[in-house]
Amino acid sequence: MVEETVATNATAPGAALKSKSGRGRQLDLAPLDAKTPPPPRRQTGISEFDRVCGGGLVAGGCLLIGGDPGIGKSTLLLQVTAQMATTTPTLYITGEESLDQVRLRAERLGVIGAPLTLAAETDLTAMLHTLKANDYGLVIIDSIQTVHWDQIESTAGTVSQVRACAGELIRMAKQKGFTLMLVGHVTKEGNIAGPRVLEHMVDCVLYFEGDRNHQFRILRTVKNRFGATDEIGVFAMTQMGLQEVPNPSALFLGERDRPVSGTAVFAGMEGTRPLLVEIQALVAPTGYGTPRRAVVGWDSARLSMILAVLESRAGVNFSQLDVYLNIAGGLRITEPAADLAVAAALISAYTGDPLPQQQVIVGEVGLSGEIRPVSQMDLRLKESAKLGFTSAITPPLRDAQLPNLSIAIKQLRELRQLAQPMLQHKAA
Repeated sequence: MVEETVATNATAPGAALKSKSGRGRQLDLAPLDAKTPPPPRRQTGISEFDRVCGGGLVAGGCLLIGGDPGIGKSTLLLQVTAQMATTTPTLYITGEESLDQVRLRAERLGVIGAPLTLAAETDLTAMLHTLKANDYGLVIIDSIQTVHWDQIESTAGTVSQVRACAGELIRMAKQKGFTLMLVGHVTKEGNIAGPRVLEHMVDCVLYFEGDRNHQFRILRTVKNRFGATDEIGVFAMTQMGLQEVPNPSALFLGERDRPVSGTAVFAGMEGTRPLLVEIQALVAPTGYGTPRRAVVGWDSARLSMILAVLESRAGVNFSQLDVYLNIAGGLRITEPAADLAVAAALISAYTGDPLPQQQVIVGEVGLSGEIRPVSQMDLRLKESAKLGFTSAITPPLRDAQLPNLSIAIKQLRELRQLAQPMLQHKAA
């Protein structure tokens, strides 16, 4: 317990106008329409990384990168720093590995010859002295949970240590004008460990996602003060490190050499990038009292809603069937525009009839069974036509949303317009 003495005149009128130093100042006011140039950006040489950051790195900006253990965060940042080091003084500080371990990874990635400066340190004071005495353009801290400040009586990784250490490093980055990248551990729920205020302090928050059983990795933006959010960059993990995937739609569609029941192609949007993915569904007679509902890459609550709408509005009964749903390639879809594609895959698995192989499906399904419009339909259809798809099932479109493409568009207003022809074909 520490006693604090409060001045008796603190509540007097005008007492708040006086600071501890006895001097005060007025705010620097500016008009809303003041013209300010956009911040200059540094290109990393990795286009997918630049895309996610909003076009490149901003001087004085701070990025926080989180992801599951072993997903490839350190590999990605070592590749970025190796590219940047050829044109910008770069410092890579690791608190989890030795310098020899970093060098072994650099040899495996083929970047051992990059003019990159390394340091293995966890003391914040030593980091700040080094950053103040040198001029760097890019600084990597791997990871912020390992940094310790001796002025705080707690172990590294605690809430107070993470908040204070990150605040001092960000302050130094703003003062010296270098770009700071912090690696953050994640909890078992997938959130960045430590105080939530850490995500408010930084300028950009990136999540590195993917299944370690798949080679695909997704770098997703959830916050960006210098660009758009929900942008993604797609990488493939190989023996030589992470390789960029310039056309992720062709990657996620997999090998579609023959029509298979229970599969549908969804034309989605990730930020400003159209992305085509394959949705796979399987139904089987249940051997339990309660049917199973297993989902990978989609919201399980939304699957339950689609099943209820199919039963009550379209007459497709899944009450005695186990239902399995999977998004091919390890991608996770969050937008409701995938509802209609999921419903089509479920009906196809139920009837056993495959959907047309060169057909894409987009649309949101309401509780009354109506098919609701979705945004950016022109970009979705253009991407579909570019990849060779010849037909599409969509909600009702306006004329402005109809691109001049050689793709046949079938517009549906209700879910039963999709289900009834497939059910009648099965009955026949």
